[in-house]
Amino acid sequence: MTVIHHTFGPLADRTQRGLAFKLLFQPWKWQEGPAREELRTKLAQHFGMQAFLFANGREGLLALLRSLKLSTDGEVIVQGYTCVVVPNAIEAAGCTTIYADIERDTLNLDCDAVEAAITPKTRAVICQHTFGIPSDTTRLREICDKHSLILIEDCAHVIPDNKGPSSIGKHGDAVLLSFGRDKAISGVTGGAVLCADKDLALLLKREEERAGHVPVFTIKRLLLYPLLYGMSMPLYGLGIGKALLALAGKLKLLVPVVTAAEKHGRMRATLRKLPNACAQLALAQWAQLQQMNDHRRMLTRFYLQIAISREWAKPDSKGDSALPSAIEHDLPLQKFPLFVAGARGIRAALKQKNIYLDDGWTGCVVCPSSVDGKDAGYEQGTDPVAEEACTAILSLPTHPSTSMKQAQKLVDLLDPMFKKARSSPS
Repeated sequence: MTVIHHTFGPLADRTQRGLAFKLLFQPWKWQEGPAREELRTKLAQHFGMQAFLFANGREGLLALLRSLKLSTDGEVIVQGYTCVVVPNAIEAAGCTTIYADIERDTLNLDCDAVEAAITPKTRAVICQHTFGIPSDTTRLREICDKHSLILIEDCAHVIPDNKGPSSIGKHGDAVLLSFGRDKAISGVTGGAVLCADKDLALLLKREEERAGHVPVFTIKRLLLYPLLYGMSMPLYGLGIGKALLALAGKLKLLVPVVTAAEKHGRMRATLRKLPNACAQLALAQWAQLQQMNDHRRMLTRFYLQIAISREWAKPDSKGDSALPSAIEHDLPLQKFPLFVAGARGIRAALKQKNIYLDDGWTGCVVCPSSVDGKDAGYEQGTDPVAEEACTAILSLPTHPSTSMKQAQKLVDLLDPMFKKARSSPS
């Protein structure tokens, strides 16, 4: 029975599974090898900046903040509706996280809220291109220049290609990438920092050189991830795949995306290099970047057309639109967001039909929902737009493992639920 999902090995395709299986029997390639330098070169050429590689995106951010030498009482502005690993890295660098609200129509930083949050202690702004929707980096650049602040672009959800949008990765003093298992490309883990400034690049180089190695047993577990999900997913609807993954979890064969300590606001302060084996996985997907982005564009276009033709896009009983207005047909969205009352109930109903739309970005301003916002320095009521949006959001999968047939099935099942929820008085 086919499973429609966001997070069950979305990029663990046949190529990645085959490569991971091969690497399992080549442990001499796990920590060191040529793949890391080849990936560095590809990234540097693509972005026109120097690239530095770390074990994951959060460690890349920590290395960047250390290299920027921000004062210990320095403040870094991030948006409400972010992943807990971002404020964790800020705190680990000795800085303070300041949350600014988002625009409902972009799910990205509200520039007016950013200006209002700036104080004499503010040192940097991190803008997130949420789900691949471009943030207003032109205005953010102007704000940062006006106040002598560092602008960091978080491109964890999207890697731009030659079809645009051209603004992503162009205005920041530094760019962050993640090669996590559900990002634009996957190495199962990994992260990169890119910058053009020579002095900053020298400091980042030193941070990478001082970084330790990921333990070999951890790398083995990372390589098992695409294989275990590849075996489990065809049998998940029958319960066999679910049991297999549960057993793998008990045997600690899988590395958690976010650790228990991280969910409580604590991040290890040590840096590690990107394992060569994970760089090799990411390289294989880098070669498919255009193809994967085009697949995401195809599904983005399809969902957008459905939302318009089936009148999901019309204002609901409260006058709110279901669609963030910034969504365009040519965006390679990591997922397609909609707003609807009762989103949680709709996800629960679809789960009974083997459709799993809980991606960790629902019902919480600091994700995943198992995080206590206070542990991440977030106080309820700080960002009301983000709080409302995360409760009402319902995202549809666009990853390469989602076929057009699955997308059609999903919208057909969702249609009556969506219309009923939007026509009901609040």
